[in-house]
Amino acid sequence: MPPTQRFVISFAAEPPQDDIPYGRWADRLRVEFLAACLRLDDEGEDLGQAGDLVWFPDRTYGGRTYVPVTSRTTTGYELYGHVSFVPGVDGAEPTDLDASADFTAEVAEQNPDWKLDLCEDVIGEWRGELGKVAQMTLVWGRPLVRGGKQVTAELAGLAVDQCALLDDRFTLIAPDDYRGDVLDIRLWGTANRELASESLYEDDEDEAA
Repeated sequence: MPPTQRFVISFAAEPPQDDIPYGRWADRLRVEFLAACLRLDDEGEDLGQAGDLVWFPDRTYGGRTYVPVTSRTTTGYELYGHVSFVPGVDGAEPTDLDASADFTAEVAEQNPDWKLDLCEDVIGEWRGELGKVAQMTLVWGRPLVRGGKQVTAELAGLAVDQCALLDDRFTLIAPDDYRGDVLDIRLWGTANRELASESLYEDDEDEAA
């Protein structure tokens, strides 16, 4: 096989290893995430109180496991973020828990044209050729159309991560903003039929137009 013309990190994260968090583990993660929400700069907005937390599949990259989460608040905002930790070895408890949180007023109900409801957060960098740097990005969400089975992250037409839907949710870790290329997230159904595609930068491009 000849050398590739697109040298970029791909499929760097472990696939999901556990079920969606529940029970005591979910309670522990909830405490961490809500503490991060309390540290948020609300920018003068009334964010209200967090509602039920919706957890997404775990992904592990660079020695840390990331578990994304969203929550709708009593005033209609969405809190989103993740809890990360160092996985335990041989049954030991995870250590070094850390949480990140943010908020948005842009929710799916107000955007009927959305086919994927996405959140993202940069969790690191990857240095490529000629000093070019990719933003390693955690992407999570849910499809807003039926029939999906798998979700992929593509960079310049190259699949760089994928995740099977788990309880109609997915999590990806992929390089973004590399050599002028940005991520596209695609939803696939049976027989590899593409059902939806969203760019992480579509809104920004629309506003600039």
